[in-house]
Amino acid sequence: MIPETLFAGYAGLFAAAFVAATILPAQSELLLGAMLVSERFDTAALLAVATAGNVLGSIVNWLLGRYFAYYREKRWFPASAATMARAEAWFARFGPAVLLLSWVPVIGDPLTVVAGVLRMRFVPFLLVVTLAKGGRYLFLTFAVMNLLA
Repeated sequence: MIPETLFAGYAGLFAAAFVAATILPAQSELLLGAMLVSERFDTAALLAVATAGNVLGSIVNWLLGRYFAYYREKRWFPASAATMARAEAWFARFGPAVLLLSWVPVIGDPLTVVAGVLRMRFVPFLLVVTLAKGGRYLFLTFAVMNLLA
């Protein structure tokens, strides 16, 4: 059983990672780094929770693109027309592999929306996005752990 304070920490990281994958501003990397430095949390659990939250946020973006594409011109849509056009051009040029950039701030979130708009199949989307986002958190974890050593 996880003590309440640790559970709250994991839940907070999940929430931050989830929000960071949407158009809302959030920094899950800073929180993950701080939690790693605290040495109060299991490293593998932190990596799994951050990745799961961030991937779930990307799935929400994919769903928005897939099922709400006809609202693209609305102000609340998670990507502007210019950003969508740029992301669509990247998809046309590089195909689904462009989602390996889904972890990159500013450009990554619109890429996941465009994947939905372009009706990319869910399983390949999930695999590539999980690889990209999990890889980013894994790199960050190794970097922080090496600084602590």
